[in-house]
Amino acid sequence: MPLSLLALAAGAFGIGTTEFIIMGLLSQVAGDLQVSIPTAGTLISGYAFGVALGAPVLTLLTRRWPRKRLLLALMLIFIAGNAAAALAPGYGWLMAARVLTSLTHGTFFGVGAVVATGLVASERRASAIALMFSGLTLATLLGVPAGAWIGQHHGWRMAFWAVVAVGVVALAILAAFVPRDAARPAVVPLRQELAVLARGPVWLALGVTVFGFAGVFALYTYVEPLLTQVTRMAGGLVALTLLLFGAGLAAGNLLGGRLADRGVVRALVLSIAALMVVLAAGRWAFGTPAVAMAYVVLLGTVAFATVAPMQMRVLQQAGESGANLASSLNIAAFNLGNALGAWAGGAVIGAGLGLLSVSWAAAGLTAVGLVLTLWSGRQPRAALHGMPGGAGAQAK
Repeated sequence: MPLSLLALAAGAFGIGTTEFIIMGLLSQVAGDLQVSIPTAGTLISGYAFGVALGAPVLTLLTRRWPRKRLLLALMLIFIAGNAAAALAPGYGWLMAARVLTSLTHGTFFGVGAVVATGLVASERRASAIALMFSGLTLATLLGVPAGAWIGQHHGWRMAFWAVVAVGVVALAILAAFVPRDAARPAVVPLRQELAVLARGPVWLALGVTVFGFAGVFALYTYVEPLLTQVTRMAGGLVALTLLLFGAGLAAGNLLGGRLADRGVVRALVLSIAALMVVLAAGRWAFGTPAVAMAYVVLLGTVAFATVAPMQMRVLQQAGESGANLASSLNIAAFNLGNALGAWAGGAVIGAGLGLLSVSWAAAGLTAVGLVLTLWSGRQPRAALHGMPGGAGAQAK
């Protein structure tokens, strides 16, 4: 794997850190800006909305740009957005800064995935995507806890300045190691690029992402109260368990890439079916601390084993001309799945069914994703001739 893939992973680390860092800073932000915690929580929703909106729009607006120039421009916006967040005098300013930063998220991961496939041989494309996404898993494993620690000891504004520093380093690494002409896009008519939106198999693959991944957040959004109220864990042990979840994400991400290199559809079926079973097992997994910790690691592993196959399936169905747009739409689909899962889990709890019932809601959402996966496996894939990284091999 070339160093340029590690450069993409560095950018993914910075963007992943800024997406989740606010979760560990909500109480501080709410107190400093004199808003309620639920109001501060909308900073997470605002970011997700910005990702969903910004991914396709920004990708289309920049479709003529060389991809390295685009990635560097996105990192500059990322740095500016986090600096604005650190300087925010009030809630409205902070929300605007978060939305500005979020606009870079979907396009960076979407275009970055296409660039990654152009840096390796065709049989290693899924692993290349997984390596780039390892930056996101490391953000969950290291970046978010580090940001929370900085916030606790030096204030939430300093945590955002730390993310700015990460962005500056990532910008320098991307400038140094991503080849200037790597995967330079062939400019196609806008109508031809938008034609991907009329392809049913592409929307089916996006549906797999939305529902297949929604189950993860239906449970994980409420993992902290599950650990404290059901398992009766102490605070320090909860932090360790969440750290282990991040380790599971990293392992699952690489596993998913390896599986997808051997056959994308097969990898999707195996990983989503395993995720559904693991989510359903959550009903019985929070009885003791040892079992809960082991379960959370397993959940992280199977959850991120789905990511590379999902991204590759969308690229397969989009073809060369729609690769950038479809890849960015898939990042938006992940965020839509996150929002759907969190809402479904909250609805189940709000209905008085108890915390453990989120496991059934989570498994049900992922079951829909599995059905869509089996349906998608019956669809022909688009021609990928000329797509970065080679093509033409049949989906397995």
